[in-house]
Amino acid sequence: MSITKYIIVTGGVLSGLGKGIAAASIGHLLSSRLKIIPIKCDGYLNVDPGTMNPFEHGEVFVLDDGGEVDMDFGHYERFLGIACKSKWNLTMGKIFHMVREKERRGDYLGHTVQYIPHVTDIIKGHVYEIAREESADLIIVEIGGTVGDIENELFLEAMRQMKEDVGRENIVYIHLTYVPIPYGVSEQKSKPTQQSVNLLKQRGIFPDVIIGRCSEFLSKEVKLKISNFCDVSPEAVITGLDVDDIYEIPIVFEKEGIAEILHKKLNIYSPPDLRKWKKLIENIRNPKGEITVAMCGKYTRLEDSYASIIESLNHCSAHLGCKINLEWIETTDLTETKALDGIDGVIVPGGFGSRGIEGKIEIIRRAREENIPFLGLCLGLQLAVVEYARNVCHLKGANSTEFDPDTPYPVIDILPEQKNIKEKGGTMRLGAYEAILKKETIVSKLYKSNVISERHRHRYEVNPVYHKNLTDKGLVFSGTSQDGRLVEFIELPELTCFVATQAHPELKSRMENPSPLFYGFAQACLHRKVKK
Repeated sequence: MSITKYIIVTGGVLSGLGKGIAAASIGHLLSSRLKIIPIKCDGYLNVDPGTMNPFEHGEVFVLDDGGEVDMDFGHYERFLGIACKSKWNLTMGKIFHMVREKERRGDYLGHTVQYIPHVTDIIKGHVYEIAREESADLIIVEIGGTVGDIENELFLEAMRQMKEDVGRENIVYIHLTYVPIPYGVSEQKSKPTQQSVNLLKQRGIFPDVIIGRCSEFLSKEVKLKISNFCDVSPEAVITGLDVDDIYEIPIVFEKEGIAEILHKKLNIYSPPDLRKWKKLIENIRNPKGEITVAMCGKYTRLEDSYASIIESLNHCSAHLGCKINLEWIETTDLTETKALDGIDGVIVPGGFGSRGIEGKIEIIRRAREENIPFLGLCLGLQLAVVEYARNVCHLKGANSTEFDPDTPYPVIDILPEQKNIKEKGGTMRLGAYEAILKKETIVSKLYKSNVISERHRHRYEVNPVYHKNLTDKGLVFSGTSQDGRLVEFIELPELTCFVATQAHPELKSRMENPSPLFYGFAQACLHRKVKK
């Protein structure tokens, strides 16, 4: 294709309807013959979500290039099978930073700098630049928030202007809304959708397709009503069905005929091929086994904080044909480990701050002593080292300097090159780094390679001063950085599965290709359950 096509995805009524999953699902359906690039526009003034509390914004997704981006990029990568770039996450903080830089350089030649056209031109220019750089056949732009939010007004205005730039035949507007069924009424209500579309039209955007999020398929009557009031054809009113598993959404959209609609409107042809996808979904729906995994953290009240971990387990479930139940264990005030009774495996995920640390260490101790399959991620590796130092190496009071600056045994310490950095954003070890795996270890067998690459997001490392002390007592450093200085993986080979990594392998797991580390962990949990 010589001309890039564009799909703009907006949302209305309320936040959290699943625009990112809808955009990713549409991309999946059209990806067989097209190079598709996703762009996410967020209205907040932060440059990126890297310093936001997970309770406020959910998981921070880290890319190969080190970019900290919106968690919707996890959906994009998992559904499209691509490695995204940080440039594709456009925040209003980034936009205003660009405007300020241009103004200081004198790029505006003495003109008064205004929201329109200067800010909107930068937004559009950024989108077009990505299209050129990536030689994209199709760009899918998701506008964060809901129509009516003051934060996304400039993004919406830029998207409105785009139809004149690229031609109406090369752009499609898709609007995601909510179709509730009030309790006791048992009737699908279209009024919220009508009002939301009205708000969108006031901004000069007239949707070509409307996706109505609903707990059941939209009735013919409601589709016709939305069609009449919102000026779209009835077949362009699509059900965004509530599903048990987000990977079912492309199947629902295919059934609703959205791919054919987009083929016609954009004059493209990229037929969906969901055969393998459907087979994996069938394995999730009809599992042959069942295990229970404990997720031990401090953000357990908000599962979005661990979205990629949950998805990685889903990928394992699809390939193993095994249902994986999650038992959420809040470690903040944990004083004993009865919560692990009946558990088949333990995950200690990443995190920051001292809250809940001692509870996690106690859980790791029990997992090690009772040979419960254990997977530590980032902070999980660091705490496994602390636990081992205290209870096996007998280094009483061993800790990370992040939690106890005065610890007598700082087995985990900050990277030397980070010690004088004061700003938070972008100062960590971020992005993809290679690790050299020791031959014949658990991790090398799982990865089927001795050189692998995983993504990172951390500032603290296993202190080289204590490497010999730990390894002499039996802790295996099964993966290190290329120079051998940084510990990337640890394991205890005498146990069924006691493995931890400084990386975040959950970020690269895919439905068709689960993370090797998660897959091996899930297999070990299943094996333990069968042996019981």
